[in-house]
Amino acid sequence: MSKQQQTSTSLKLSQDPTDKKGLIVGSIVATLIAASPYLFYIYRSVPEVQVWDTSFFTIESTYYADVNTLVWAFMVKLVPLILLLLWFFTCRHWWYHALLVPIAMYCWQIFGVINDESQFLDELGLIYLLPVMAVIIPSIYLIRAQMFNKINIADKSMEELEEEFKIKPKSFLEKISDYF
Repeated sequence: MSKQQQTSTSLKLSQDPTDKKGLIVGSIVATLIAASPYLFYIYRSVPEVQVWDTSFFTIESTYYADVNTLVWAFMVKLVPLILLLLWFFTCRHWWYHALLVPIAMYCWQIFGVINDESQFLDELGLIYLLPVMAVIIPSIYLIRAQMFNKINIADKSMEELEEEFKIKPKSFLEKISDYF
C-alpha cells in the first residue's frame, strides 16, 4: 500500500460518521454561516430613533444619527468577525494564525463602534495592530521557510509537507488553551 493510500485510509478512519460531537459542532458552524446574512440585516428591524427603549434594554445613540445606524455599524464589523473566528477555529492549515490579524482588526473596530466618543479611532487602528502583526507575520514566514528547507532536504511534495504541518482537530477549549 502506498503512502498516499495509507494517509487517505487513516483520514477516513478518523472521520467517523457516527461521531455525534462532530456532527453537533459542524451543524452549529454551518448554521452560523448560513445565518450570517440574517445576522447582518438585524439592523433593519431597529427603529430610526435617537433612543430605543424596549422591555429588555435601552440603547441611546450619541455619536451616530440614530440607533439604526449604530446597529448597522456594529453588524458590519460583527458578522465578518464571527465568520473569521469560525474559519480560525475550524482551519487545519499551517497558515491559520494569519487570520489573527484581521480578527484583531475587527475587534478593534467593534471597540471603536461601541466607544463612539472617539472619532479618530479607526485612523490609528493600524498602529495598535502592529504588535499582533509583528508576531504573526514572522511566525508564518518561519514556518514557510522550514517547509522549504524540508523540501530541499527530503524528497517530499508540497502537499505532503502541508499535510505534515496541518493541525490535528482539537476541541474549542483545547485551541483556546494553546493561546493562554
